[in-house]
Amino acid sequence: MSKRVKIRRLVTGIPGFDDLLGGGVPEFSFNLIAGMPGSGKTTLAHQLMFAFAAPDCRALFFTVLGEPPLKMLRYQQQFDFFDFDKLDSCIKFVNLSQEMIDGDFERVLKRITAEVEDFGPSLVFVDSFRSVVHSARSTDQGASDLQYFVQQLGMQMTSWQATTFLIGEYLQPEEESGPVFTVADGIMWLSQLVRGDSMVRKIQVVKMRGVSQKLGTHTFRIDDSGVQIFPRAMLQAPETERPRLATGQRLALGVSELDAMIGGGIPAGYSVLLVGPSGSGKTILTTSFLAEGARLGETGVIAAFEKSPNQLLSHKLAKLVEQGCVGIINTRTLDLSLDEILHDLVRLIKEKKATRVVIDSLSGFELALSPVFRDNFRESLYRLVAVLTGMGATVLMTAELEDRYTVLRFSSYGNAFLADAIIMQRYVELSGQFKRVISVVKVRGSDHSKDVRFFDIEGDNIKIGERLTGYSGILSGQPVRRNRAARVKKGPTLS
Repeated sequence: MSKRVKIRRLVTGIPGFDDLLGGGVPEFSFNLIAGMPGSGKTTLAHQLMFAFAAPDCRALFFTVLGEPPLKMLRYQQQFDFFDFDKLDSCIKFVNLSQEMIDGDFERVLKRITAEVEDFGPSLVFVDSFRSVVHSARSTDQGASDLQYFVQQLGMQMTSWQATTFLIGEYLQPEEESGPVFTVADGIMWLSQLVRGDSMVRKIQVVKMRGVSQKLGTHTFRIDDSGVQIFPRAMLQAPETERPRLATGQRLALGVSELDAMIGGGIPAGYSVLLVGPSGSGKTILTTSFLAEGARLGETGVIAAFEKSPNQLLSHKLAKLVEQGCVGIINTRTLDLSLDEILHDLVRLIKEKKATRVVIDSLSGFELALSPVFRDNFRESLYRLVAVLTGMGATVLMTAELEDRYTVLRFSSYGNAFLADAIIMQRYVELSGQFKRVISVVKVRGSDHSKDVRFFDIEGDNIKIGERLTGYSGILSGQPVRRNRAARVKKGPTLS
């Protein structure tokens, strides 16, 4: 029995791209990079070219009726991946505009063949291939000539042992049925989604022969470094990437009375929802959670969606960061995608080997997302929690709720079902003052206290007080029992 042919993968080094392709671009493949104008096709093509190009792997870049090479290079050299030392020695640009003026495909093919035989490239790029299609449609035999041209080009490139990329502007993949879509071994589709004043870039591997690529659309950004892709996260991380915690281990919050109310601490790998109105002490409790972990030799990560790093570092969290016990992700930039946020979180968790993760808060998380993702916020939150807990991390999320005194809610998004445990902070009115109370609503698979306890904030610490007694219905949304000592007005009053 003959052995299978092993196809070598060309590793791009582009963040997230090799993961999307299952390891890299198949060598000697015939690929199409397509999408709407301005979606980043040429930038991706140049980044691929500079990543691959070397003395033993030269690249030939043909421009057709698109931008002149000098104009294109003027802008592309602003990216970090641009390497002047590779020009002319490893990379050569050829303008085919003259050959395409009269739509003579035979002439174009001869020029490409001559340049390839002269330069001997391992990589060939043609930008924009859409211009070739438009030229074909302007002639009587356009369709048949184009099909012949594409087939011959594909055969020639394969015989030359060159990996080829055609770049073209198209609107929708299903609306195009040209021969290039049939002949291509790989099709990478770039698009832009606009919602209000926000825009999100997406990439999809529509087709890639011989590769187990990641399906669906994936977010990407273009910054000074070039293209950065954020593949949709798997809902379960490999075992080797999980922090090692003992089975049945519980994580202390750093408030002994509250740990006792929970049943001995938060079970490792749980997702916890900490809800309460503004100023009730949610951030202080999350800091205590991270500080207690540091005391026990456990590292943590906090994603700050509301407060800036300077605001967060104004208390004892600053010392934890300086000591390397806690890593901070500043996510105050708007129009983020879930995959981008998750990418940064997973990276820092692996880097820190963190077992404790804080997300402060879900309200800020929603605002940080691009409007494109806000419509599916529950799905986004589900994916986030599933990936992080799948890595073995214990996740503490805060959510701000308006305290309506007689209405009991655990989440403004109906996401309470996602949490394995819920801790609730509220205000009660007592003798003309607001007092804070705390309760444990649920701990999945574990006994916990049903008490409602007073608590105070002393500096950066939480002090749990006595149990709230003497009222029925204060947290159930039912009318509050009156008594001789007090009259109920806007909310319940404690006797």
